[in-house]
Amino acid sequence: MARSSLTGSRIRERRNMVGRKQADLARAVGISPSYLNLIEHNRRRIGGKLINDIARELGVDAAALTEGAEAELLNTLREAAADHDRAAEDLPRLEEFVGRFPGWARLLSDTRRRAVELEHSVEVLSDRMTHDPFLSTSLHEVISTVTAIRSTATILAETRDIDPEWRDRFHRNMAEESARLAESAEALVRYLDDASATDIAGSTPQEELDGWLRGRGFHIAELERTLALEPETLVNRSPELQSAAAREMALGFLERYRKDAEQMPLNPFAEAATATGFDPAALSLRFGVDLTAVFRRLATLPTELAGAEIGLVTCDGSGTLTFRKPVEDFPLPRYSAACPLWPLYQALSRPMAPVRRRVEIGGRNPRGFVAYAVCQPAQPAGFDGPQVLEAAMLILPLEIVGAEIAEPPQEVGTSCRICPRAVCAARREPSIMAEAF
Repeated sequence: MARSSLTGSRIRERRNMVGRKQADLARAVGISPSYLNLIEHNRRRIGGKLINDIARELGVDAAALTEGAEAELLNTLREAAADHDRAAEDLPRLEEFVGRFPGWARLLSDTRRRAVELEHSVEVLSDRMTHDPFLSTSLHEVISTVTAIRSTATILAETRDIDPEWRDRFHRNMAEESARLAESAEALVRYLDDASATDIAGSTPQEELDGWLRGRGFHIAELERTLALEPETLVNRSPELQSAAAREMALGFLERYRKDAEQMPLNPFAEAATATGFDPAALSLRFGVDLTAVFRRLATLPTELAGAEIGLVTCDGSGTLTFRKPVEDFPLPRYSAACPLWPLYQALSRPMAPVRRRVEIGGRNPRGFVAYAVCQPAQPAGFDGPQVLEAAMLILPLEIVGAEIAEPPQEVGTSCRICPRAVCAARREPSIMAEAF
């Protein structure tokens, strides 16, 4: 039903809301009650002076009666309905529902939005509680100290005749352990407070670097200029990089970024990427660089040039994630192991053999992506040293990919613990998420 055809329903709901009788409103705007009744039941169209008069009498802007609910509200309710099969049959009447019951519609929309936010919070907190090394160590310290205090207190309470010297020693131990417990608890609280105040808690050098890059949108404009800053200068001007290890990691990232920018200048590269449909192989041939370099360059393109966010994740030979640039609707775990079905790990098992897969992240609103992955070995210590593997996976939203990919999407997740898929042959552990969350 078109929005304009629901004007009458909105007039009726507004009139009831302000407590006006139909006959009273009809008399005020100069029409008969029977004609107003036809209008309110959407049997007569209305416009011009009459709609303005009715809006004035009801104390509302005329647009609120003619235009109805916002597109955002309707879209949110459609997304909510998509999660429930039984609601699909009522979708054609959605706008009528919003027009007649705007308060209930807003309540449902807000509830839906809150549920999505809580689901995201559960994912993040579960990931952190399970795999954050500092949090795990701190909790172990607290539990160990509490156990020691309890043991000492039990001895003092259950032993009647204790030598005064031993009693003093036990009391001293309890005092020391209590002070230690207080320090551990305070450190843990400070850590959690800092983590809640910032999106990335700098408990590790990698997190410091991730937070710094995220603040810049993963694009380093200072290195795109003809007379670019030296990486050392840029690092020294970045107070967010507090630890020496984080500064060293940032320096390595910037050195590689500068080399990529020199080999693939920003504007020519962005134009070529758009022209080729973001085909990494075509870009690799055009600029004479390897696929991993193309992946890095695409992931650092500003969104206004790429047309969408582009993600990138890398791992070492053990499968540990070493770099994360997440993209909307394709979250990347900060601490836990990633989904074993990612093309990243397929590429890791077959070095120098590129992989392309159409993938879809499970959840409330699955979104399609094309993932390109490649693993390249290196011999940093020469032929006598160990071979070092690094795999990279580029994550492109399906809507910007130029190539036609006929294959059905491979369903993947973020990590097993927070993956909502009910059946998965690669699952390592039960999920705490449920489809009906």
